[in-house]
Amino acid sequence: MDLKPMFLLAFAVLGIGAPVWAATSFQHVIVVVQENRTPDNLFYALCAKAKACAVPPGPGQYNIQTSDWLDKTSRSNTTDPTAVPLGVGYELAHKHDSFTTMCDLNRKGTCKMDGAAGEACYPTSQDCPAKAAFGYVGNSQQTVQPYVDLAQGYGWANYFFQTNQGPSFPAHQFLFGATSAPSANDDRNGTFASENTGGSAGCAASKTARVSLIDARGVEYTKVFPCFEHQTLSDLLDGQSVSWRYYGTNPNAIWMAPNAISHICEADGHKCKGREWRSNVDLNPSHVLSDASKKCKLAAVSWVTPDGENSDHMGNRKDTGGPSWVAQIVNAVGTSTCTNADGSSYWNSTAILITWDDWGGWYDHEPPTIEAYPEGGYQMGFRVPLVVVSAYTPAGTISNTRGDFGSIARFIEQNFGISEGALNFADARSASDLTEFFPSGHPARMFKPIRAPLSEEYFLNAKPSGIPPDTD
Repeated sequence: MDLKPMFLLAFAVLGIGAPVWAATSFQHVIVVVQENRTPDNLFYALCAKAKACAVPPGPGQYNIQTSDWLDKTSRSNTTDPTAVPLGVGYELAHKHDSFTTMCDLNRKGTCKMDGAAGEACYPTSQDCPAKAAFGYVGNSQQTVQPYVDLAQGYGWANYFFQTNQGPSFPAHQFLFGATSAPSANDDRNGTFASENTGGSAGCAASKTARVSLIDARGVEYTKVFPCFEHQTLSDLLDGQSVSWRYYGTNPNAIWMAPNAISHICEADGHKCKGREWRSNVDLNPSHVLSDASKKCKLAAVSWVTPDGENSDHMGNRKDTGGPSWVAQIVNAVGTSTCTNADGSSYWNSTAILITWDDWGGWYDHEPPTIEAYPEGGYQMGFRVPLVVVSAYTPAGTISNTRGDFGSIARFIEQNFGISEGALNFADARSASDLTEFFPSGHPARMFKPIRAPLSEEYFLNAKPSGIPPDTD
């Protein structure tokens, strides 16, 4: 059954009409999604300057903890972190039970955040160190300098959390559609897809593919085929004739969020063949660079996931191209000669939201605020980085507003004249819409390219590696 006409009718019921532009509105929004990091792990280098970081943070300070990480297995109940390369040869567990271990929920319903020493570690190309989750990418790791430059040069969120308490498949569902529930009714009842499938995912997945469901009490109780039916942000955008594109690699992978939405995929055997899929899904992530800088066909809203060679996921990598990859997306927009129909430049009309899909098993000191019953059995998850880039974001902007993946949905909604919370999923439950990163009255800043080890041409000329963004 084609539910698209029903979804479009819902816009009228919700009172969604012609766009009402915000004080600072954008013709393009790019959501760049990286893999498996926390602020304490990846952005330790923000603290290189004296008093740049504090817990809790003061005005203009980053909320990064650089010592005395909580550890209930030690005599002092703390452990100092250890510097590790960006690409390490082991992996950390980050399923829902790993969240439970690290969180260590107390009777008041608050995470004590002292269980990271119990996170399982799996060696790939090197042995696991003791207490592997207590690692940070240090100041000497110049590969992450593009991330540091972006955070310091634009906007940083001190309190941004993944909405789900688990790994990539449900995280990307929340990023694309503000829920990982199979249906709108399941979302209302606090029932969510909670894990990865262990193989292919989506409506064109193998017939044996299954994903765990978790109930409102936080108990995984059954497994279902990973093909869902509910509205997503793409439906809201379609209702406003706003273009969108989803960049990824493997069409049946857990990171390719549209593949799990039945009316987008329209599976025929093991392939998605729907009109929306064919029109809006691009299976070469580097095309976002050429779309922004050469072909001048950047969509109004883009979700961008990386090729495995450019992912921040740890594993069998001596290094990673992730920071350069993200920097070149920003550079492609910032240096583009493309203009919009009104003559404005891509740089002056684009907001870039850079986040990480889940915590990846790494330590973070900041406890999430668990949602109230019934939605709270699987929400909120751990803190992940969020860097916000635009011509209107003052250098050194630091937000202390609590946000999550639902905040990204709310930002996109308000930017394109859609009622915030229109999906009635995480976008309705979140209190933040990220507009604090775009204060009114600021003229557009001139763009200064972000220095990075790997160039835009490197990514444009690189052949797809065939390596998934993660190895979950």
